Amino acid sequence: MAIDFTELRRIRATSPEKIALALTNRKKRPLLQGDGKLLLVAADHPARGAIAVGDNPIAMADRYDLLERLVLALSRPGVDGVLGTPDIIEDLALLGVLDEKIVAGSMNRGGLRGAIFEMDDRYTAYDIAGIVDSGLDFAKNLIRINLEDSGSLETIEASAHAVNEATAAKIPIMLEPFMSDWQDDKIKNDLSTDAVILSIAIASGLGRSSAYSWLKLPVVENMERVMASTTLPTLLLGGDTDKDQAKIFASWKAALKLPGVHGLVVGRSLLYPTDGNVQSAVDAAAELVHG
Repeated sequence: MAIDFTELRRIRATSPEKIALALTNRKKRPLLQGDGKLLLVAADHPARGAIAVGDNPIAMADRYDLLERLVLALSRPGVDGVLGTPDIIEDLALLGVLDEKIVAGSMNRGGLRGAIFEMDDRYTAYDIAGIVDSGLDFAKNLIRINLEDSGSLETIEASAHAVNEATAAKIPIMLEPFMSDWQDDKIKNDLSTDAVILSIAIASGLGRSSAYSWLKLPVVENMERVMASTTLPTLLLGGDTDKDQAKIFASWKAALKLPGVHGLVVGRSLLYPTDGNVQSAVDAAAELVHG
């Protein structure tokens, strides 16, 4: 999908004040409407240094290619919005593709992939004040909990403050919890059913109120037990691209039928599908979510 980025580059260089105008002037919509389901395309990976997809270590490195894929995805029926960091969201606002879309701001990107400080996942992107100022609809944070790494404590405490700030601003906040540990000098998320349930218990209790808290959860075995562990509204995450795309979609389809599940937040699996057909992958996901 070819896009002329000339005007975007010009505004960034000469009229940066127009970025805020593009965001605040966009046409908004209710968070949930119609069937009460959401399909959000996630694009906050690069800010955490996670630009690999599958076997390609630099798949997300070309910003123009990524933006073209996002614009295509957002143009498809059934795609409700996007999740990203300020650089991504502002580019999309300047390209004029965020009207009538739900826009979620990603907050803590400091736990860079592969860093020795990865568990100290500080809030280095949006904060709640920035989300409010930009007129965004949703906040999102990642809460990886490593019981043997003290860096997790600062992340948990900062996340509690973020929940408090979101509650005060009446901004829904998407909590993405994992039980994690170090394996071969890399952070590995525990995707067992019991570990996901434990992470939900910890994340759900953060802050002085859970009134605006949502969950963003992986699809794992025994999702019935997972969803029985929470009353919070939940969105399912997509994870990395898998060679067995049909298997992934089948797992999403089953999990989307469970009580409390309100849709999908998927990035690489839709933007970089194994067959290269972004439109087909996005349309298939939209069919799963909205029917």
